[in-house]
Amino acid sequence: MVPTLTADDVRAALALRADPYYAESLARFFQTHPGGYGEGDVFLGVRVPVVRAVAKEHTGLAWSEVRDLLDDDEHEHRFAALAMAVDAFRRALRPRSRDDALRKQLHELYLDAVHAGCVNSWDLVDVSAEWLVGEHLRTEGAGTALVMELVGEQDLWRRRVGIIATFAHIKAGASAPTFAAASAVIDDRRDLIQKASGWMLREVGKRIDRAALVDHLTEHASRMGRTALSYATEQLDADLRAQLRAL
Repeated sequence: MVPTLTADDVRAALALRADPYYAESLARFFQTHPGGYGEGDVFLGVRVPVVRAVAKEHTGLAWSEVRDLLDDDEHEHRFAALAMAVDAFRRALRPRSRDDALRKQLHELYLDAVHAGCVNSWDLVDVSAEWLVGEHLRTEGAGTALVMELVGEQDLWRRRVGIIATFAHIKAGASAPTFAAASAVIDDRRDLIQKASGWMLREVGKRIDRAALVDHLTEHASRMGRTALSYATEQLDADLRAQLRAL
C-alpha cells in the first residue's frame, strides 16, 4: 500500500533542503524587519525551483493538508502549497483532465487563505492570483465583481491579488478589467500596489493594444504615482514616455 502523503512530509522535505545563510538573505530581501512589508515572515532558505520540485514530489496531497501548509509561518511551506494548488488547477483546465468541481474547490480554498492572511507576500500573490482568481472567474464567465471587491479593500495583499488576477484577462485579450482595477487603486501610493498596477498596465500595451494603453495613461497619468507610471510606460518609446510622465 502506498503511504498517504501528509503536510508533515512536505515540511520535512523542505527542512532537508534549508540553507540558513540563504534564509538570512531572503529575510532581508523580503523586508521581514519590524515595519517592513514582510514583517514576521519566516524563511527556511530554499530556492524557488527546489520548492517547486518538492511540491511536484507531493502531488496528490489532500487539499485539507495543503490548507494546513498555508497556515504555516514558514514562507516556503506556503509557496509549496500554492504551487500544488496552481498545478492542480491548471491540470483541471485541460480538456482531457477537465474538472470544474476541483477548480471551484481550489478557488474557494484560495480565497479562504487570502482572507485569513496566509497569502501575504508579493511572490505568493504573483504565483497564484492569476490562476486561482483571474482564470477561474474568466473560465466560469463570472465577471469581475470579485476582482473589484478585492481591489476595493485596503489590505495590501488582497488588493494586490485583485490587480494580478487581471493578468488572466489580459492573456485572453481583455483589457477592461485591468483598466478598471488600475483606476480603483490609482491613489494608493504603496510600492507593491504601484508596481502591480504599472506592471499589469504595461502588459496590456505589450499583449493587447498599445494605443488603448496610451489613451488610458493620457487620461490618468496626472493622478498616477511615479512608480506605477514608470512601470506602465517602460516599453513605450522615449519621447512618448517623457510626454506621459510630464503629465
